[in-house]
Formats: sequence, C-alpha cells, structure tokens
Amino acid sequence: MAGIIVALVIALPWFGALAVWLARNKHPRLQHTLAVVFSVLTAITSLVLLRFASSTPAIQIPLGKAFGDLTFVPDGLAVSLTAIAAVVGSLAVIFSVDYMRGDDQLGRYYFLVLFFIGAMTGLVLSGNLLITFFFWEITALCSYGLISFYNDDPKAVAAGIKALIITQIGGVGLLVGTLIAFTNLGSFQISDLLEKASTIPAAALSVIAFSFLIAAAAKSAQFPFHTWLPDAMEAPTPVSALIHAATMVNAGIYLLVRFYPAFEAVPAWKTSVLMVGLISALVATLSALTASDLKRVLAYSTVSQLGYMVYAIGAGGVFASQAHLLSHAVFKALLFLAAGSVIHSIGTRDLRRMGGLGNRMPFVRNVFVLGSLALAGIPIFNGFWSKELILEAGLEHSPIWAYALMLVGAGLTAFYTFRMVWLVFYGRAREHLHVHPAGSAMKVALGILAVGTLTTWLFLGGLSGLLVSTLPFHEVHHESLLEIITAILSAPATWFTLVIVAVGLGMSWLRARGYRLFGGGWLNPFVETAFGFDSLNRLIVRGTYKFAEQLSATQTGELNWNILGILGALLAVLVVLWLGA
Repeated sequence: MAGIIVALVIALPWFGALAVWLARNKHPRLQHTLAVVFSVLTAITSLVLLRFASSTPAIQIPLGKAFGDLTFVPDGLAVSLTAIAAVVGSLAVIFSVDYMRGDDQLGRYYFLVLFFIGAMTGLVLSGNLLITFFFWEITALCSYGLISFYNDDPKAVAAGIKALIITQIGGVGLLVGTLIAFTNLGSFQISDLLEKASTIPAAALSVIAFSFLIAAAAKSAQFPFHTWLPDAMEAPTPVSALIHAATMVNAGIYLLVRFYPAFEAVPAWKTSVLMVGLISALVATLSALTASDLKRVLAYSTVSQLGYMVYAIGAGGVFASQAHLLSHAVFKALLFLAAGSVIHSIGTRDLRRMGGLGNRMPFVRNVFVLGSLALAGIPIFNGFWSKELILEAGLEHSPIWAYALMLVGAGLTAFYTFRMVWLVFYGRAREHLHVHPAGSAMKVALGILAVGTLTTWLFLGGLSGLLVSTLPFHEVHHESLLEIITAILSAPATWFTLVIVAVGLGMSWLRARGYRLFGGGWLNPFVETAFGFDSLNRLIVRGTYKFAEQLSATQTGELNWNILGILGALLAVLVVLWLGA
C-alpha cells in the first residue's frame, strides 16, 4: 500500500503537468480545472502518506551495478516535507486560478508548476543519491522556467539565468559529494552513506560534507549564494510562494538534515553550518530594513528565516529547524499570496506607492497581518513557537555572541515586518490607486493558510514523533505537544526574545510616527549591491551570456521544449550508464 501511495504522490503532479500541456490550446477553464484537480489529489495523497511513514523502502527496483537500487523511502523526514510541498503547492495552484486569469501561456505555467511539485516530492522521498541529484536538477530547471516565465521581459530572463547558474554551483557540489561517496562506498544508497560514514577516510568524508554544504547553501539561498532569491521576484507571485515556501529553498535544508548524522563529527562542519546560517540571517535582515519593493522584502525575509533554520542545524537543533520549516512554509506562503493579491489588484510592487489599502482590502489586510505576526514571532502564532525552539537551541549550543546576534535579528525582523504592514495597509491613502477585490479562489487559498498560521503549531508533537523514528540524534526525541510548549515557555531564551521583539515593534511604531530609523542613507548602497556579492554574480552571468550566444543556433525559442530537451539529455546519460553497468 505504501508503495502505491509513494508512486502516486510523485506521479500525480507529473501526469497533471502532461494533461495541462496537452490541453494548452483548449479553453482556459479546462487548464485551470486540470491543474487544481491534480494538485489537490497530490496534496490529499501526501497527507495519507503521513500514516505510512517508515524507514523501510516503499519502492525498490534494481537498476544494475552502476546505480544500485532505485528506492523511495517514506520516512518521517521525507513524508513531512512531501506534505509541505504538496499542500502549499496545491494552494498556490488554487490561488493561480484568479491570479493567472487571462494569461495566454497557462499551459506552460501549469506544466512547470506541477512538474516542480513532482520533482520536489521525488527529491525528498528518494533513497538513492544519484536519483536525488536527478530530481535536484529538475527543480533547478523548473525554477529557471518559472522565474523567467515572462520571457519577453529582460529582467525576468536575467533573473532566471542568475538563479540557474548559482543553483548549479550547488548542483556541482551535490554531484561531487555523491561521486566521492560512491568511490568510497561502492553504493549510491543514502542509507549506506548514513550507516557507513565512519568507514570513509576522514579527508574524503570532509570533502563530501562540505560539498553538500555548498549544495545546500546555493539551493536555499544562503551566504554567499543568497543573491539569486530576491531577483527571483520577477516570477509570477504564486511561483514566489511555491519557491519560497514549498519547494526549491527547502531542498537545501532537507539535505543538511538528512545527512546530519553522517557529517556531525566532521571537524568544523557544524561550526561552518552555524556561521552560514548566522551570516545569511543578518545580511538578509539588514537588506529588508530599507527595501522598497514588497516582494523583495518578503524575499529577504525568506533568506533570513532559512538562515535561522541553518543556524539551528549547526547548533544541533535539528527538530527546531524542521519545526520552523513547517511554520515558515505556511506563514510565508500566506504573505506571498496576500502580497500577490495586493499587486494583482493595484498593479505595483512599490511600497512607496502604497498606503491606506487596509480599508479598501480588509480581507487581504487581515490575513497579511496574521502572516506578519507569525513572521515577527508574536505569541500564539506558529512562527513564535518554532523560532523559540531555534533560539533555545542557540542559547544552549552556540557561542553566546552568535546567540546575541540572532536575538538582535529577531528584533529587527519585527521592525521591518511591521514597517511593511504600515506602508501597505495604513498610513496615507493613495487616491490614484485603482483597487479591485480579491477573487474567490484567492480568498480560499488565503483563508486556509491564515488558519494554518494559528494552528500548525498544534502538530509539533506529531512532527516530533515522525522525526524520532528516522533521525535518531540525541536532540530529537518524541515529546508531546504539552511538553514542547512547557519547555518553550519555561526557557530563558523565550523571555529574552519577547523583550527584543517588543523593542522591534516599538521601533516600527516610532518609524510609522515619522521618526527616521534605518532610513537607508548609509545602508542603501550596501543593500542595492547585495553587500558586494552582486558584482561577482554579474561577472558570472555576463560570461554565461557570451557562452549562450555561441549556442544560440541550437535554440528553438520555445522554453518548454528547451527544458524537455535538457531532461531528455539527462535521461540519456542515465540510460548509457545503466546499459554500461
């Protein structure tokens, strides 16, 4: 039974992608319907799969000596991430019914979105490193296609290429680590690497560990590979929600957690992970303080919140990182989709042109405020509980200066979050803005996510039970919800954080009253150049453009066929390896 469910949760979105592609010249209503039906079926199947969590492979197909076995393992870590990808992905698709209405490229859009969801479920369920790499690359290709979806816009195309190049650095890291692991173990099975890591020579294991860290940092937009994610805002807003909350960026966090047992003893690896998360969180938080583009503020907040998760992993708080991944997926999807509703309604992302929209868009205002309360870490909302778990782990297992910096970051998060809320929904109304209400499909998706920000913390005990059976670290043990809540409320870190968050809220209030805090004069030059890292990225992108010009004769100009051609080439390589085994 588990094997059938695993097969369905991977195959359903891909069948849906094919169905929508075949119907691309049909009535738009049919394309919307097919996308919604297949995405919702995938979400339901992923929730059913939670009941069949097991470390035993649900699917195991021999592939020959070159590959070992094609295995899919629905353990607690895999099924929890599968559910996040499928459920949040389905809500993004439902939201798209209104957001993408009238677009003449619906078939291409839904094809890429559904293919993206299927690739993410395959990535986290795979029990074979080579197959994991295959799905890893598919997510990169899908993100490229979606970020550059408006391919008549040079900014969108450049953003897509930038994302593809930077994430491919991570792909190289994953491939290098995979091949070195195979050289030492003679196997691509993930279980073999986890169980036999101690038999790998220390130097080789270190290379594997740091190669995987590079892969994770590039995929999850962590320092120094963080600059692609803010530029990815050129994509349609539902895609932003998909990338930031459900799929792409979660893959790097998954990689670190999956292989934590194999790498935690590698000298300096945990410290490096912690530092990557710390720097990412702080740089992104500073960038969000003065950003004037609504989606870019949310993008910087994604980099920052992912930084908190990476920091937690480095501090040994593996459960805390996964708890925050769940919370973040819900409140960040809510914030992006609510922002999309605003942008769709008034036609601009510029915070300086907004203001006073609360009375004209009350439903969107209410759900956006709920998501903002969760992002800021205000009590009872899901972000509060999971962020406190991270800071508690940091206080106990990281240097005190690192914990103090993350605490400051929490206060600044509250500041920029409510600066954003004020600029959009309060303040001086802009009479020239034409506002039309959110559609019913938008409201359904937003309403479900709003409820999630208030309730998903109730599943922390269940998440603990899922992870304890498959991640047997001393930091992960099965606790009831009551035990988790009691531990959070009794921890000194909680009260430190509440004071700092209150200070951040006070600063935001003062800013709204006209006091100039973080006005941007000294900070803007750093933010505009991504603290210098955009210069390096521009060199890489320009070099790629020159190389691309030499290959332009092979291009059809049709993005979908280009992506299918790349996938076909990957499959051909795999077949050759198989036949040669």
